[in-house]
Amino acid sequence: MNSTWSRFNITSIVLGFAFLYLPIVLLIIFSFNESKLVTVWGGFSTKWYVSLFHNQGLMDATWVTARVGVISATVATVLGTLAAITLTRYTRFRGRVLFSGMVFAPLVMPEVITGLSLLLLFVAVGLDRGFFTVTLAHITFTMCFVAVVVQSRLVSFDRSLEEAAMDLGAPPVKTFFQITLPVILPAIISGWMLAFTLSLDDLVIASFTSGPGATTLPMKIYSQVRLGVTPEINAACTILIAVVAIGVIIASIANKRREIQRQLDEQAAQRG
Repeated sequence: MNSTWSRFNITSIVLGFAFLYLPIVLLIIFSFNESKLVTVWGGFSTKWYVSLFHNQGLMDATWVTARVGVISATVATVLGTLAAITLTRYTRFRGRVLFSGMVFAPLVMPEVITGLSLLLLFVAVGLDRGFFTVTLAHITFTMCFVAVVVQSRLVSFDRSLEEAAMDLGAPPVKTFFQITLPVILPAIISGWMLAFTLSLDDLVIASFTSGPGATTLPMKIYSQVRLGVTPEINAACTILIAVVAIGVIIASIANKRREIQRQLDEQAAQRG
């Protein structure tokens, strides 16, 4: 019985991972295809990467996407961290339920509803759609994810460390930057990476809130896919996958080193 269940579990895991990652692997492989037909292998070549960098439309969309991602992820990380601190440290204040609902509403709200509501807001206030509106929309959309990640770290945070620092004369601001912030920094970095990835991946909200000169890469790819997939699109998607994967690996290594250093410091303090 155990052997049967083990085979079933292993088979399910293999099929699940194959379903998730086999299309990505095929996309990466065919980005090096010599043939212009994306479904016919014609030999190994990197010419489509060269062609991609000469495609001004895709390069402009990539630059817009990168700027929107960095700015929106940074602002969303600051606001999400402040929201997480507020919800964790101040458990009783008037309007807390409303504030919590507003912060976490984008988590459960369909992207179509979020995009349409933001479009109506921008039209109502007379704000021309473009780079600024896309950035605002992505900040609104990704801030809740940062708040969830940081709040989960703050819930398990040992507040006796802060109390000890303040008992020794450290003011609250200095305590936060020297005690609290280093401890929750891995969560903040993870939240930034998540917000940046969600911004790179967004198509629906950007379609509602973008305007002339603010076409993001997912929008550009989607508009070209309707006319037929080209090897340049495979190359662009492969580069995006590589950028996200490298960022995740770097963040994981940094968090691991920080955790090892923290454990070494604790061991040294116990010995001392």
